[in-house]
Amino acid sequence: MTRVKICSVRTVEDALTAAEAGADFIGMVFVPNRRRRLEVHEAKTIADGVRAAHANLPRLVGIFADQPLPEVNDIIAAAGLDSAQLCGDESLEYCGRVNAEVIKVVHVTDSVGSAADLKHRIDGHQAAGHLVTLDRMVDGLQGGTGQSFDWAIAAELSRQGHSFLLAGGLTPDNVGSAVARVHPWGVDVSSGVETDGVKDPEKIRAFVRRAREAA
Repeated sequence: MTRVKICSVRTVEDALTAAEAGADFIGMVFVPNRRRRLEVHEAKTIADGVRAAHANLPRLVGIFADQPLPEVNDIIAAAGLDSAQLCGDESLEYCGRVNAEVIKVVHVTDSVGSAADLKHRIDGHQAAGHLVTLDRMVDGLQGGTGQSFDWAIAAELSRQGHSFLLAGGLTPDNVGSAVARVHPWGVDVSSGVETDGVKDPEKIRAFVRRAREAA
């Protein structure tokens, strides 16, 4: 079964929609100066609301990028998070000191020509027990760009036995074809389930349904 992560959730209502649709992960942004960034008390309200309403809980994920490790661990504890998605240049040593399950984003640049160019970056994190997300690199942004990369590279990594979440440019309209072509362990979406910058319940439901149907 393809796992689904709905990222950059900002309200209890959106988180509950994602949970009820069957999402496996719900992401909340803590990166400074990002439009979707939450304060810790807002994230705690969302986490408490989801936990109060659902017996089969999705994993609650905090999104971070090149932030001081004590700050990350403090937010994890205060907001009650299950996982930390690290979108910057965090080292393996840094990742190993995070007090939660780690999802490490590996950015795919335009200069990456093959799966072999990414393999060594993925292997270390997977050996350490971290989940990996493949996302498009865009200068000045660390995720949430709404832009895809060459899925042929991801498909080759999948054929080689690598497990990862596929991110970047996914929408309800193309997630089925992405899953069918790449066979990722999971898919991750943010702006692709929004309308005018706001999470759209119908798009969330459609995204989860089509990802699962394709699998």
